[in-house]
Amino acid sequence: MITWPCVLKLDGDDELVYLDSPKKLNIECQALIWGEDDVVIDAKGQCYALQASTDHSLELRPLPQTLNLQEVTTLIQKHEFSQAQTCLIKIHFSSVQQAIEALSH
Repeated sequence: MITWPCVLKLDGDDELVYLDSPKKLNIECQALIWGEDDVVIDAKGQCYALQASTDHSLELRPLPQTLNLQEVTTLIQKHEFSQAQTCLIKIHFSSVQQAIEALSH
């Protein structure tokens, strides 16, 4: 079961998209061209593949990959660097959920 909030990590791009609900995921994915290598990472670090269902809705398929706090922090550091908004040295989190929620601002 997916734990919200989440981030969408587009393959080949350092920018992350903050997602606070399934509704937000659907809105973002309608506006983007997403591919099979893009992943959604939930608040526990679990990764999910995006998949279109037969009724054209969006589904998340769990992947065997789970990211730990350091891996999520590295993704967020790359995201912030690409945005040129935050000093990377100041980026520290105590949990994956806290790291993801930091993107909501």
